[in-house]
Amino acid sequence: MEYLVYVIVALIPATVALLLVHYFLKHNAERAVTDLTMQLKKERHQFFLEPRMEAYQRVVLLLERINPHSLVMRLHDGKLNALQLHGMLLSNIRQEFDHNVAQQIFISPAAWDLVKKSKEETIKIINIAAQQMNEEASANDLSNKILELVAELDELPTDIAIRMVKQELQLLF
Repeated sequence: MEYLVYVIVALIPATVALLLVHYFLKHNAERAVTDLTMQLKKERHQFFLEPRMEAYQRVVLLLERINPHSLVMRLHDGKLNALQLHGMLLSNIRQEFDHNVAQQIFISPAAWDLVKKSKEETIKIINIAAQQMNEEASANDLSNKILELVAELDELPTDIAIRMVKQELQLLF
C-alpha cells in the first residue's frame, strides 16, 4: 500500500509536468504556424505587388486608349467613310481589350467588371453615332458625331473606370 502511495505521489507531479510540456509545445507550435502564415502572406504580397501594379497600369492604359476622344484622334483618317471608321473603331476597342484581358487576374472582380462595362458603353456611344449617319457620311462626320455625343455626357465611362481603378490601387498601400 505504501508503494502505491509513492507511485501516486510521483505520478501526480509527472503528469502535471507532462501536461505543462504538452501545453507549451502546442502553444509554441500554433504560434510558429501563425508566424509562418503571416510571413508567407507578406512574401506573397511582395511577390505579387509588382505584377499587380503593372496590371493596374495596363488597365488604365487600356481605358485611356479606348476613350472615345483618344480613339477618334488616333484612328481618324479623312480618306475613310463613316462605315469604315466605325469598323476600325470597334475593331481597335476589341483588340485593346483582348490584348489586356489577362490583367483581370491581378485586379478585383468589381474593377474588372467596370472595365468591361466601360468598354461596352464606349462601343454603344460609337454605335449610336454610327446609326445616325447616312450612307454617304464621311469619317469626319462620324468623328464629329462621336465627339458631340461625348460632350453631352457628364462623365465618360472610361473616366469613371479609371477613377475606380486608381482608388483600388491606393488601397494596396
